[in-house]
Amino acid sequence: MAEVAKPVHTTAYKPHPTEKMKAALWMGSKTIELGEVPKPTITAPKDAIVHITHCTICGSDLHMYDGALNKVMEKGLIMGHEAIGIVEEVGPEVKNLKAGDRVVIMPVIACGECFYCKRKEFSLCDKTNPSKELQQMYGHRLSGIFGYSMITGGYPGDQAEYCRVPNADLTCVKAPKNVAAKKLVGLADVTPTAWHGCELAEVGEGDVVGVWGCGAVGLSIQRLAKYRGARRVYAVDKDAHRLSIAKSFDMIPINVEEHPDPARQILSLEPHGLDRGIEASGFRSTNTVTHATMRALGAEGDSSDTASAVIKATRKGGNVALIGDFFFETNDFPIGMLMEKAITLRGGQLYAEKYFPFLVDIVADGKYDPSFMFTHEDKFENIAQSYDAFYNHKMPGGLKVCLATAFGRAQA
Repeated sequence: MAEVAKPVHTTAYKPHPTEKMKAALWMGSKTIELGEVPKPTITAPKDAIVHITHCTICGSDLHMYDGALNKVMEKGLIMGHEAIGIVEEVGPEVKNLKAGDRVVIMPVIACGECFYCKRKEFSLCDKTNPSKELQQMYGHRLSGIFGYSMITGGYPGDQAEYCRVPNADLTCVKAPKNVAAKKLVGLADVTPTAWHGCELAEVGEGDVVGVWGCGAVGLSIQRLAKYRGARRVYAVDKDAHRLSIAKSFDMIPINVEEHPDPARQILSLEPHGLDRGIEASGFRSTNTVTHATMRALGAEGDSSDTASAVIKATRKGGNVALIGDFFFETNDFPIGMLMEKAITLRGGQLYAEKYFPFLVDIVADGKYDPSFMFTHEDKFENIAQSYDAFYNHKMPGGLKVCLATAFGRAQA
């Protein structure tokens, strides 16, 4: 029997003895504070210190913001896993990066050496997450992730002026200096997550695809499905503004407010069903009183409303991918429909490092532009207000904000 790789705890945060930096700190439910903390230093020989120029807030950051993960959070954790910057310093075993390189920081922290990393399934890495709680929950650990609770390793995130990046040769991707910052920040998480959704669903030439969710990830999945040759793409959401964005990209909008049973509506237009269905709305999406009540009573952590609709709308023998961040458990999952229709169901966090440099290349070559997702720009110092606006659906333009640090603004 092959030996299971032993987890390596590499989350150590060695503070600089004198220098300070600004960082977005989780201080409790709906409370993000811009605090001043010690600047990180090299802790391990494969580390790099990256001076952040731009970052953003992910929809999954809101899981921590609204209190859903309070039990696995610690006050003062630096948030964030979507950022770009300039390498300031590298450890003695970093081979491919040097000071002055512009980089995109991947959200997933992988070792590159374990069973899963050798298969390029980087978010399943055995070595970079010391969380015993996650192993008890799932039977296994997953990879470490920047700024994403203690069950993903407790790594300080990159919504900060500096970030220590473990295993930097794998976790950082060199970026051309002539590519706009918003395009590169869009490559940190959203674009590879969207590509991962298309990969899991096996989206290909001539497919009819349905995507539940028209946030930044859902819209990106839709656009990349078209890039991969999809014939028609349905966009499912409750938000009329986001649906209008989908329509502007030539998607077919399905408004759940007008069609409470979106699967029935899609099947009325596509009797054969979708070839590929992708859930990208997140675990908070509830469309029925039943699931809303169960969640309110604590009888389930996630809702299967959207997953059930995706499975129903997908043709026999088709593929379904779960990209929305489901964490816990649900009720009334249609296991019979899934089995009897011979549908392949896949999910998982993105294998970020697997999709580079391909994604950088198509952006640099002008074949795909991810900057559409940033409907607002602001100073990093206003990140607490940006969390509030994002959570309360008051973000200007309705999607994401690109935040520039003082260092980033000076580079412009």
